Amino acid sequence: MATNPTFQSQLRALTRAASDLCQPDGDGAVRCVACAHRCRLMEGAQGICGMRFAENGALRVPFGYVSSLACDPIEKKPLYHFLPGSEVVSFGMLGCNLRCGFCQNWTISQAGRDETAVAFPQRIEAAEIVRQARRLAAPAIASTYNEPLISTEWSLDIFRRARAEGIRTCYVSNGFASPEALDLLEPWLDAINIDLKCFTDVGYRKLGGRLQPVLDTIRRLVERGIWVEATTLVVPGFNDSPEELADCAEFLASVSPDLPWHVSAFHADYQWHEGPSRTPVATIERAVQAGYGAGLRYVYAGNLAGDAHGSTRCPGCGAALVTRRGFQVRANEVVNGGCPLCGVAIAGVWQ
Repeated sequence: MATNPTFQSQLRALTRAASDLCQPDGDGAVRCVACAHRCRLMEGAQGICGMRFAENGALRVPFGYVSSLACDPIEKKPLYHFLPGSEVVSFGMLGCNLRCGFCQNWTISQAGRDETAVAFPQRIEAAEIVRQARRLAAPAIASTYNEPLISTEWSLDIFRRARAEGIRTCYVSNGFASPEALDLLEPWLDAINIDLKCFTDVGYRKLGGRLQPVLDTIRRLVERGIWVEATTLVVPGFNDSPEELADCAEFLASVSPDLPWHVSAFHADYQWHEGPSRTPVATIERAVQAGYGAGLRYVYAGNLAGDAHGSTRCPGCGAALVTRRGFQVRANEVVNGGCPLCGVAIAGVWQ
């Protein structure tokens, strides 16, 4: 954990006592149930995330700050079937419940764990984040950048205010959730992108987690009517075998063939140096084919150049309905949730 006293004192000041997602656990301990780690904390101890801690018999949780606040294209989350072409006010905090050596956002996700992660918190009121969304006419707010499950209480304070203003709500998460967190979150959540990082428990153990809770989260949220999209960062030597990519695709298709799957190319940016520094284009294209082969209707090569890799096509007639260049929507031909040419319904939230 980071030892910078200024950093630690700032974080401790920006907390509140949890009224949910915690349970007394005997001998003065408290159990945090914000994620699938279910950390049992004695007085003064921090959870695996480094951001939730026990103090005076209570669980203190992150509250009242952001590490990042921006207005992004919804496609950047990525959410391609949820209000495409719109802007989303995006906020993040600090910390994560996993420790991925290939994290692309490590300067905030690994704060409190890695001394070189130097992001600092900035105080803000929940109402101000909602005011910014209203001022920018953004139809949605997203908890993103770091892992939002470890600060669900703060997200919910924002989301409840957003819903009162007619603004929709999103998470970008690793999905390593507890049932208790999902119970608390579901009534206030409209859409989520979940990282499916690999399809083996051995792989997840390397990242500090387990596979099954992530699979359970994906299946449960789809069943409960939350709009779900999934992303897999394809990392050479970690999760890029044809067998593992096929396993990811087959699981997602078993949940719903309408669940969009984004397969993205890795580039070396943090501590992962076990293979090539970039994912070959051929590997990403193989993953896309694995998705379609498993029966998924919408598969995207998230960060390859060209309209073909990011366009939404009708699964009935093949027409390009939402044409994208990078994060920019260049055309949206979906009419009343369907293809104007053949009438097939296109899964998603379109208005």
